[in-house]
Amino acid sequence: AHDVRPAPNGIGFIPEYKDWKVISTSERLDNDTVRVILGNDRAIRAIEKNSINPWPDGAILAKVAWNRLTDESGSGQTGQFRQVEFMIKDSRKFASTLGWGFARWRGADLQPFGADANFVQGCIGCHYPLSDRDFVFTSPIKSGRED
Repeated sequence: AHDVRPAPNGIGFIPEYKDWKVISTSERLDNDTVRVILGNDRAIRAIEKNSINPWPDGAILAKVAWNRLTDESGSGQTGQFRQVEFMIKDSRKFASTLGWGFARWRGADLQPFGADANFVQGCIGCHYPLSDRDFVFTSPIKSGRED
């Protein structure tokens, strides 16, 4: 993935996301996608300490989306890879974009999303209403064990 172009705002692709831990899943019925949300080590430690509002600088969330396939029994599964997007917390570097760096790559050939750096305005518009949870939609799945 060394030949994957950076996003128009300069954020580089992070191929290591595939090794991160799953923190949640989501589904969008409006565009028939299923998603897995992963977190880097800093994000995982923040979740374990329940210090995700705000998330610490250095936390990175990756959301991987696939087309949703539904079989004749109604069971859903992942189809074709659709995109991967990142939210990188750095309250100083990304102060002008809610404290988060946003980036997205689409398709199997990982084409950077956005004509120019202003693509982040769409990200901000969608995430802005979530100011009471540091602009993050994802609620980490609880481990189910008592610590």
